[in-house]
Amino acid sequence: MPSRAIFEAELKSRYSDLLDVDYPRVSDAEMERRATAVAGMMAAHGLDALIVAEAMRAGSATGWITGWPVTAEAVTVIVPGVPRRMFIQHYNHLPLARRIAWHTEVAWGEGSAIGRAAEAVAAATSDAAITGRATVGVIGRLPAGEAERLAGRFRVVDMNRAYAQLRMIKSDEELRWLSLAAGLTDLAVMAFAENATAGTSERDLIARVQESYLALGGTNFIHYVHSTGMDAPDVAVPRQYPSGRVLRTGDVVSCELSVDYWGWTGQILRTFFLGAEPSPLYRELHAVADAAMDAVLVQVKPGTHARELVEASRGIEEAGFTVIDDLVHGYGGGYLPPVLGTASRPSAGIPDLTLAAGMALVVQPNVTTRDGTAGVQTGNLVLVIEDGWRPLQQFPRGYQVL
Repeated sequence: MPSRAIFEAELKSRYSDLLDVDYPRVSDAEMERRATAVAGMMAAHGLDALIVAEAMRAGSATGWITGWPVTAEAVTVIVPGVPRRMFIQHYNHLPLARRIAWHTEVAWGEGSAIGRAAEAVAAATSDAAITGRATVGVIGRLPAGEAERLAGRFRVVDMNRAYAQLRMIKSDEELRWLSLAAGLTDLAVMAFAENATAGTSERDLIARVQESYLALGGTNFIHYVHSTGMDAPDVAVPRQYPSGRVLRTGDVVSCELSVDYWGWTGQILRTFFLGAEPSPLYRELHAVADAAMDAVLVQVKPGTHARELVEASRGIEEAGFTVIDDLVHGYGGGYLPPVLGTASRPSAGIPDLTLAAGMALVVQPNVTTRDGTAGVQTGNLVLVIEDGWRPLQQFPRGYQVL
């Protein structure tokens, strides 16, 4: 792989149309495709209206449908034949939201964005002469009080699962955005490898990682890390918040990194050893993880059922190990199906789902000891294609000794 400086220059050249703009946005044709998909979903579920309610920078539907990335709160109302409306908090967010949101009237949510959305739905469905209570779909998570407010006026249908289905197969344009996010994530792991040195704290390390992509417009989505001594390990999976622990020679350091670019994120998972070759235990853990990843990737192709991916990981248990993190999960526009564990650490259930071209997955066998004291992380974001899969992350697989 080229140096980080060369890789960054190539990334800037390849995606200059998305990076060298004030506020990047997808094409009108892509937004029209999404609007058509949402309209079809609404019709299939007999909806008179759809409310998308997301807050605190969480959720992907608002950005996918309108182009506006959620800040404090955004509640979007879609009624067939009526101009789309979005109610947001806070008032000072209005000017930028009005500039960015695609074909959407943006207004202040006042005391309750959900309350204003309910009034908008009531007015629009009344004008449409709908008999009885209107059927309103909801995407997002609502506080109990707001959910009761809607249920008191409308027949409410949870549309989160249906929305996830819309995100499973990526369009060509979406794949380009996802590939850019993957490239920014490769920059992040390159910076991680450069700065994971004895004497650096986990917090300082993550600060250097974030510097690698902030100037390009990327933002942090995940920067999980763990470090421990190979001679007396006490952690097996990257932790969600970096600690103040200072790295030492003889450490094992694992990371899970995702960089976001306007709603699209890459994901890469790697393990490094500082100033020393892996101990026999860690060498075995990583060998089992690599074998499990290879076995799962052989099955990543159109027509494979989700349970076949789980079955492909049986070598983990046969070697006497287990996992803590997911084995596989869908990705690209959310944490999507299938979300899978292994025989010894199962997921909530294996969905009746077969892979199809255009799906994106993260394959990430986090092989650990059964007592949870030692583990490694390896994984990549990949795309399902007609004859198998191709990687979206370019950073080399396998552990590295730094």
